[in-house]
Amino acid sequence: MNWKFLAKNKTNAPKPKKSKGREWLDALLFAIVAATIIRGLLFSAYAIPSGSMEGTELTGDYLFVSKFSYGARMPVTLFSIPFTEPMMYGMKTYYSGVQLPYFRLPGTTEIKKNDVVVFNKPSETGTPVDQRTTLIKRCQATPGDILTIVNAQVYINGKAAFDPPKSQTDYVVVTDGRNINPQVFDDLNLTLLETETDGKTFVVVIPNNNLATFKSYSNIKSVTPIITPAGHRDPEVFPFSPRFNWNQDNFGPLTLPKKGMTIKLNDSTVTLYSTAIEQYEHNRLGRSGDGFTLNGKKADTYTFKLNYYWMMGDNRHNSLDSRFWGYVPEDHIVGKAMITWLSLDSSKTFLSKIRWSRVLRPIN
Repeated sequence: MNWKFLAKNKTNAPKPKKSKGREWLDALLFAIVAATIIRGLLFSAYAIPSGSMEGTELTGDYLFVSKFSYGARMPVTLFSIPFTEPMMYGMKTYYSGVQLPYFRLPGTTEIKKNDVVVFNKPSETGTPVDQRTTLIKRCQATPGDILTIVNAQVYINGKAAFDPPKSQTDYVVVTDGRNINPQVFDDLNLTLLETETDGKTFVVVIPNNNLATFKSYSNIKSVTPIITPAGHRDPEVFPFSPRFNWNQDNFGPLTLPKKGMTIKLNDSTVTLYSTAIEQYEHNRLGRSGDGFTLNGKKADTYTFKLNYYWMMGDNRHNSLDSRFWGYVPEDHIVGKAMITWLSLDSSKTFLSKIRWSRVLRPIN
């Protein structure tokens, strides 16, 4: 019997060595795949473009955002150009003709009050969720909470919410006529917004943690927060209805929708929750005499399919947030802001642009 077929074939020619070009191409493809997986499932880098989170986060901060903390959200738009903005040079970098349903992997934790969260802007309806503008705000209320704002103080379920030490708001400052040393503005991170003609009255943005120090200066006579009184309706504030006389400083009470929570449909609840029912949960809400219809059928109640969150900026009078476009659905959540890895001051030059004290700084 011939057993040669069991023997190792020693005549096989060695595989041809890859060319340098092929090696570079393979390395590039591997890097793209690895970066896509890391960026999609683990964490991404984001920049702070505005002052809505000052003084916790500053314009020019660069963040690492954990996606695995709350569970990575799978892509909604199946076809898009990796590592690009949704719009570049006036052209879309994604194809919205094929969209997948919302799905999120299990996370290590749930969204908690006071978490600094990155999410897609809810009000940009008509654009796929994962292609909407990304925002960063602080979570003030979670599903099922009752939120109220009284004279700029947030209350959750009747208890005053924690105010971040570096959150800030606008104050009217009156001096005795002596000038405020410009160095004070740098030392205490103050922002001068306006100077009245009398030369003694100013509008200044002051962080909470520096308010007492600023008041202690001998030339400061009074420091009064600027608050829109209760009952003065702001038409730009959610839910944009004369039925509710709310403004950014006096708001609510509003119950945050929770998955499985059922509400009765009436004029008030429809005003408060129609955005969630129609735009975020994709139903048709209509009128039928004195009642309502849901997807063409008469309905007295509605049960929510998603959880919703209330997000606000720490710079309370310079933040377009949930007070102006309502609650944030869970499918809009991107991840948890974890660390400021770089911070650049655009007003400075060369190495002085780097805010060294903020490099590799945890976010809280």
